[in-house]
Amino acid sequence: MIAAFALLAAARIVTLDEAVQSAREHQPQIRQARANTAAAGARASQALAPLLPQLSATAGYQRTTANAITRPGAPSVGPAGSLGAAHSKFDTFNSYSDSINVSQLVFDFGSQPNRWRAARAQADAQAATERATALQVDFNVRSAYFTARANRALAQVARENLDNLIRHLQQIEGFVQAGTRAEIDLVQARADTANARVLLINADNAYQTSKVNLNSAMGVQGPTDYDVQDTAQPPVAGEDAELEVLLEEASRARPEVQSLEDQIRAEQLTIRSFEGQYAPALSATLGFQQGGARLDTLGWNAAAGLSLSWNIFQGGLTRAQVSEAETNVIAAVAQLDLQRLTIRSDVDGARLAVRAAKESLSATQEALVNARERLRLAEERYQVGVGSAIELGDAQVALTQAAAQVVQANDQLSTARAQLLRALGRQ
Repeated sequence: MIAAFALLAAARIVTLDEAVQSAREHQPQIRQARANTAAAGARASQALAPLLPQLSATAGYQRTTANAITRPGAPSVGPAGSLGAAHSKFDTFNSYSDSINVSQLVFDFGSQPNRWRAARAQADAQAATERATALQVDFNVRSAYFTARANRALAQVARENLDNLIRHLQQIEGFVQAGTRAEIDLVQARADTANARVLLINADNAYQTSKVNLNSAMGVQGPTDYDVQDTAQPPVAGEDAELEVLLEEASRARPEVQSLEDQIRAEQLTIRSFEGQYAPALSATLGFQQGGARLDTLGWNAAAGLSLSWNIFQGGLTRAQVSEAETNVIAAVAQLDLQRLTIRSDVDGARLAVRAAKESLSATQEALVNARERLRLAEERYQVGVGSAIELGDAQVALTQAAAQVVQANDQLSTARAQLLRALGRQ
């Protein structure tokens, strides 16, 4: 993981695609979800096992005495003398045995088959949950990336602001030395420059902190001595479509819906599995066994048969299991209804956020153009002596604020588009 990140950092620039790919490969949430899916698949295989033939083999050896044991109503073990000459009760003999048994469940009124089908449905549900986790991880890393990108741009705005104020300070120092400006202008310029340095320090720290968060979203451990590329989230296909069109796509694509539908199906199959326990189960058996005191004279027997088992009364266990499964179905259906409400909220909220961010970006870009022009005019007025230091400072503050608003609007648009991707179930 660290080695993979070192390759990214070595380039000094991390792109959005690299960040997303890193998260897909290294994010522990995805690895955990993938493992859960594999475990659910293994549980489905476990549920299938009782439906297949069961083969067992045993072999044994004993050194045993051969004394007769008499029990009322049961055959007795032959006396030691039956093995040949008379023997002491403490004499021991070899005893060999082996057996092979095959059994097959024939019919149990669907109890075990439905248990297997329910396990498969649960595995399908977990696979859909894994896809939902991947979507969330994609969104998390995109969001962290755009935050880092915005903080980098804000740090650049703060740096440009400081450079402008240093240039103004140098100009004002010349004016004060020439006696054309009051010393208070110089004091104000020095204070503004010092404040700008503080803003730059805070902006740089925010950028470094956002890269720490980006590392976490990418699922890597490593330094933050890299920069993020100035990459915005491209427009989402159909982002200006009507709400109902987007909702129809989201309802089909969101893996959370598929997961809950599979869970409902699993619980319904579980009910049928428990109901099958009310009836008997029929199994077929086939066995072969050998035994004796010598390997070359072993006696043998073979047997085949059918067995019928029926749990007639278990203290209400089966009825309680059916009741629990029925309640689980009700809860899962309610959760599915809630998920559909959430999807509608996600899609509508992201769609509106994209629309608002695009309008905001257009307005802030216009404000930035005007703020730059205002600063240019304020600088000219100050140089010819008709403008004040306050006017110049206000114009510089307005430019800084306008530039920051453009950065924030860009960040909001990219994040809103990432939210729309997540809401629509797209990666």
